[in-house]
Amino acid sequence: MIDLRSDTVTLPSPAMRRAMAEAEVGDDVWGEDPTVRALEERSAELLGAEAGLLVASGTMGNLVGLLAHVPRGGEIIGPAEIHTFSSEGAGHAVVVGASARAIPAADDGTIDLGAVRGAVRDPSDVHQPISALITIENTHALSMGQPLAPAYMQSLAELARDVRIPLFIDGARLFNAAVALGVPARDLVPARASATFCLSKSLACPVGSVVVGDTAFIARARRARKMVGGGMRQAGIIAAAGLVALRDGPLGMIDRLADDHANARYLADALASMPGVTGLDPTRVRTNFVLFAIGDQGRWPDDRAGRERAVRTRAAFLARLDARGVRMIEYPEGRIRAIPHYGIERADIDTTIAATRAALAEVGLGPAVTSGRAQPAVAPQVSRRTATGSGPEPRPGARGRP
Repeated sequence: MIDLRSDTVTLPSPAMRRAMAEAEVGDDVWGEDPTVRALEERSAELLGAEAGLLVASGTMGNLVGLLAHVPRGGEIIGPAEIHTFSSEGAGHAVVVGASARAIPAADDGTIDLGAVRGAVRDPSDVHQPISALITIENTHALSMGQPLAPAYMQSLAELARDVRIPLFIDGARLFNAAVALGVPARDLVPARASATFCLSKSLACPVGSVVVGDTAFIARARRARKMVGGGMRQAGIIAAAGLVALRDGPLGMIDRLADDHANARYLADALASMPGVTGLDPTRVRTNFVLFAIGDQGRWPDDRAGRERAVRTRAAFLARLDARGVRMIEYPEGRIRAIPHYGIERADIDTTIAATRAALAEVGLGPAVTSGRAQPAVAPQVSRRTATGSGPEPRPGARGRP
C-alpha cells in the first residue's frame, strides 16, 4: 500500500530502531534521562532557543505552550483555521480556558499584521478578554503547506513585542518550511518567540514533538506537561529516534525533506494535467502537501444537493484509489490531500499517478483506461515494505534525484 494520507504514517528508519534499542535512559520526570536531555539540547540549538522540552505529540506541544503563556480567560490571536483552533478538540478552550480571536489567513498562510494589531483587546475594558498570545502555523496546512518566510516571521515577532504579547509558533512542519525556503530553521523562530515542532511527521520518528523557548517559558511548559499527563519516564527510547532525525547530513532526516517536496511537485504536475482534477496550481506546491479537488465544479458546491453529490463522488474516487493500492484522505472544503514522505520513492509516485488516472475514469471523471488495472509508469520499488516493516536508510545524494 502506498499511503499518502499523512506524513505521520512513516516508519522509523533502521538507524532509529537501533538507536532506540540501545538508548541510555532514566526517569525524565526527574530530569534523569540523558537521551531526552540530549534531544532537548539539540532541538534548542537548531532553533536558536535557550531550552527544549520533549512532549508526546504535536497537540500536546501546542497545549503546553498555550498553558505556559495564557492565563485562564485570556485570548489567543491567530489564523482562523490554524490547527490549534480547528483540529485539536478545542483544547485551547476546554483545557486552557482561553478564547480564540480568529483572523482570516491569506493564500500564502500569513495573517495581516494590521489585523493582528487591531485584534488586540483594550486591557482596561472589563468586558473584553485579555489578549494573551499571538500564534501562527508554519508551514500553513490549509494553504497547501505554504512556508512562511523569515521576514514575515520577524515582522510578526516585532509586532508581538510592540504590543507586549508573546508569540508562539505551531511549527509542526517547521523543518519543511526551512528546507523549502533554503534557510536554517532558527531563522523561522525569532528571538523571544517560542515554538513547537513534530518529530513524528516529516522527520519520520514513531512518536514525539519538541517545544522550545527561553528557560522561564520551558519551566512553565514542563509544569504544564505534567498537568496534562505528559511525563513519560524512560522517554529516551523515544528521544533516541529524534536524535537520529536531527542529525546533519544524509544520515539525518532534515536534508532529505527536499525529496518529499520534489515528489509532491512531480505528483501535482501530473494531477493538474488530468481531466477531472480541479483546484490545483502545481506552482503552489512548495513543501510536501498536495491538495486538489475532483469534478467539474472547481470549488465545493454551495447547495446541499450538489455537496452531497460531491461527497459521494469523492468517497467513490478514494475507494477506487484504495483498491488500487494507493491511499489519500479527505480534506476540508471538498479537497483531497496527498503527502509524500520518507519511504515514498519516485516510482511510488508514478504508480500513484497511474492509479489516480484509472480511479478518475472509474467514477466518470476521466477517459477510460484501456487495461483492466492501472500500471505504474515505472516498476515500484518495495524497499520500505520489508518483512520487518522498517524503511530504508536515507541515501547520500538523494536530494539530487530527478
